[in-house]
Amino acid sequence: MSSLADLRKDYSLAGLLEKDLAKDPFRQFEKWFQEAEAAKLLEPNAMTLATIGADGRPSARTVLLKGLDGRGFVFYTNYESRKGRELAHIPRATLVFPWLALERQVVVEGGVTKVTREESEAYFHSRPRASQLGAWVSQQSGVITGRAVLEEAMKALEQKYAGKEVPLPPFWGGFRVAPETVEFWQGRRSRLHDRLRYRREADGAWTIERLAP
Repeated sequence: MSSLADLRKDYSLAGLLEKDLAKDPFRQFEKWFQEAEAAKLLEPNAMTLATIGADGRPSARTVLLKGLDGRGFVFYTNYESRKGRELAHIPRATLVFPWLALERQVVVEGGVTKVTREESEAYFHSRPRASQLGAWVSQQSGVITGRAVLEEAMKALEQKYAGKEVPLPPFWGGFRVAPETVEFWQGRRSRLHDRLRYRREADGAWTIERLAP
């Protein structure tokens, strides 16, 4: 096994200057996301979602970005899962997109709200049928005795909804992270990385500031 010292590298693929940025973080994110797709990164919409529990302990997991517009970044989940419960208690989150092959990451921080039921309905019914059934099967984050519990529940639901539309579970839907800050990080040589952050002002305008690496 290589030592950690052997894993050190110098970042040299690109730079990020203020003059190259879009006026708002959504357009800049879309530009970088398209470049991540063009580079054929594995699941470029995968993002780390960090939340805070009622006990003050942070937790993190990987989820998939499923929507983006001027209102924010959208993902879907079981509202009764650990992340769902934590967001209900403290509706704030951080998202991290680790596009390591491009020596980039994007960090989003902001408040969180549920998307409308209509939005959740539309997305739910765009999913593969097996995924729709899976949303009903899993009591996400709950303790179960074994995998057989899931497989048996899946079989029962396949029979129940055979030839029928699978309804949206009342405990399942989307969350939207409305960014207050969005940081674009580009690796540079000698660890002098480019960190440019958009910060939303009280009037809704965006201020761009450079952070020390």
